[in-house]
Amino acid sequence: MNKDIYNLPNCLTMARILAAPIIVFMLYLEMWYEFKFGSYFGFGLYFIASITDYFDGKIAREQNIITNLGKFLDPLADKLLIGSLLIMLVRLGEGWCVPAWVVIIIICRELAVTGMRAIAAEKGQVVAADKLGKAKTMAQSLAVGFLIFHYPFFGIDVRPIGQVLLYLALILTVVSGGNYLYDFYKTWIVSSE
Repeated sequence: MNKDIYNLPNCLTMARILAAPIIVFMLYLEMWYEFKFGSYFGFGLYFIASITDYFDGKIAREQNIITNLGKFLDPLADKLLIGSLLIMLVRLGEGWCVPAWVVIIIICRELAVTGMRAIAAEKGQVVAADKLGKAKTMAQSLAVGFLIFHYPFFGIDVRPIGQVLLYLALILTVVSGGNYLYDFYKTWIVSSE
């Protein structure tokens, strides 16, 4: 059991989960005390956490240490990190350009697909992320990064980039979620009738 819990990919994934409340706290520092570096530090930690998402899977595949715990924690870590930061960006107000309705749709989709995956797992099936799902995660990750780092960078306002990516992520979220749920309907609901 210790091998399952304490291998390097799982530790990287757990570090990503722990990064979420720290980044939220950094953003609160900016909101409460106008601590501009809260965004910079938050962005830096978010960037590092996002990189671990790539490396935990790569290391697990290369070293053949893919575990059930890792399969469970990896998508959970993504959802906790992105979901909590999107909620925080709504909380920070209009200047951060994240409408609540967009975040509600994104989180509802994540909950629906997670529930569907849980039902499939109970039946012994693993529902892997498809290309649309991976593109959705990439768009969400980039959007959150640009929106956290919302100050002008070398005179360029990065918020519009984050907004465009957020709406692209919203479209991919809805389309990929519909695709997962349609496949689930065909595979599990229709076949069991």
